[in-house]
Amino acid sequence: MTALDAVDAVTADIHDHRITVDDTGLFNAMRHIDLLCHLTTRMAADAEYQLAPNIADLPPAKTLGVSAGHLGQAVAHYTQALAPLITLTTTARDTLQHKLDSLGHHSSLRIHLDDAGRALAAARTALEVQQPLAAASAPAPAPRRAPTVRRRA
Repeated sequence: MTALDAVDAVTADIHDHRITVDDTGLFNAMRHIDLLCHLTTRMAADAEYQLAPNIADLPPAKTLGVSAGHLGQAVAHYTQALAPLITLTTTARDTLQHKLDSLGHHSSLRIHLDDAGRALAAARTALEVQQPLAAASAPAPAPRRAPTVRRRA
């Protein structure tokens, strides 16, 4: 599976397992964090592997590094979403005051999940940028120097 396919698979899984304000949503959030951590680790390992000579079929190490950085941001946002999600999941919502208090938590949760989605999309975009194969596999030729003229003074 290519790095781009792996990002697409994780994105599809995240879309299929929505985060709701209940025990299932909390489980899904932890599952998303696990998937993103695994994907980030793979991307970082591929970047390190790419630095070895004669490696084919991998995006350039710089591209993998940029994508891993975006995935790390997605992990951070999902982790930050845990606090409001846990509060919303474990707090009784019987009274009007509890419902009013939960508005800030809902807003914070939505912000972090949206930011995580944007980071995941940025990771995919970084992988979509194709480097020319000739430039990636062949070293750049050394620049030619203009002949110098020596004069005696």
